[in-house]
Amino acid sequence: MSSLSSERPREIYRVDWLPGTDVLHGTCHCGAEHSAQDPVEMWEWMLGHPEGHQPRGNSS
Repeated sequence: MSSLSSERPREIYRVDWLPGTDVLHGTCHCGAEHSAQDPVEMWEWMLGHPEGHQPRGNSS
């Protein structure tokens, strides 16, 4: 059994539902954000890294 400190960093994805709407707002582990009404579209965007991703603070 390995300790948590010896494992590589985990990728964290976050999806929030915007109350009163059908909109999902996702935040990728890289900091990029995306909104969509379709949950499949949201997960495809998140798992399609780096295609379609532009991390926060990246001006390119």
